[in-house]
Amino acid sequence: MPYYRQGLQCTAQALENCPYTARMPPIHLSPADPPERHAAARRSTWVSVWVNLLLTAAQLVIGLLAHSQALVADAIHSLSDLISDAVVLLANKHSAKAPDADHPYGHLRFETAATLGIGALLMLVGLGMVWGSIRRLEDPSLIAVVHVSALYVALLALLAKEGLFHYLLKVAQRVRSTMLVANAWHARSDAASSLVVALGVAANLAGVPLADPLAALVVGLMIIRMGWKFSWQAFNDLVDRAADSDTELAIRERIVSTPGVRGIHDLRTRKMGDMIWVEVDIEMDGQLTIEAGHAIAVAARERVMADLPVLDVMTHFDPV
Repeated sequence: MPYYRQGLQCTAQALENCPYTARMPPIHLSPADPPERHAAARRSTWVSVWVNLLLTAAQLVIGLLAHSQALVADAIHSLSDLISDAVVLLANKHSAKAPDADHPYGHLRFETAATLGIGALLMLVGLGMVWGSIRRLEDPSLIAVVHVSALYVALLALLAKEGLFHYLLKVAQRVRSTMLVANAWHARSDAASSLVVALGVAANLAGVPLADPLAALVVGLMIIRMGWKFSWQAFNDLVDRAADSDTELAIRERIVSTPGVRGIHDLRTRKMGDMIWVEVDIEMDGQLTIEAGHAIAVAARERVMADLPVLDVMTHFDPV
């Protein structure tokens, strides 16, 4: 039975002997053009780098001077953002590489690995913050009265991180990047943590000294939860999790509606970074020539890849 890869008939014969090589259609990796996708990821991540760099410096300095453990914890959280941004930039650079001998399916899973790294980093940072908060709660003598400047910086950080979240999420949705979505929600977790910090500092200033380390404890738990979520999702993608049922249904509908297709079976999908690799058996009229069957398979492939985040469709046709 002939198999098809990237619109080519691939049999046991050498590729140069394949009569349909010249008819291979152009490959569309995503509804967003790949160069635009990687450029958008790079630009948005650099914006995040500068925002987090400025916030980290302000939170750390004011947090230490104002004796606010919660603000220092938020500064450490912002510092973890800088590290995650570096991971994103590195992954974005590698995932843009074309397939090679060692990576014949491309390098898209560098993004998934980066998401896993961000999740692990979040969990480690969160655990450290929780441990520090518990120590201070066990020994209230370690808790100092916070200066009002800590509240101003916490509110500034809240506004900056919430704005960064909306910016990053808009870019991620436009280019369909789960790695950028992870980074955007990392910024949202920062905004939530800054809100908790602001409330804790305000309560401390109002005469409740335990509020500051309690706020740091809550922030740590929030970070751990977010880190686990990203790590678990990335892990599932790395072990070839299938696309969701709605996406598989959309793929099935586009293939079945292709003229000449009688039906399909053995539809299989797996995640490749933000893209999907598809394999499917297509049922066709058994009286068709190989050339006609090839044309139908190419048409079905093009329909699937036209508006879905599908990297490639490998088809095998069965006569019926």
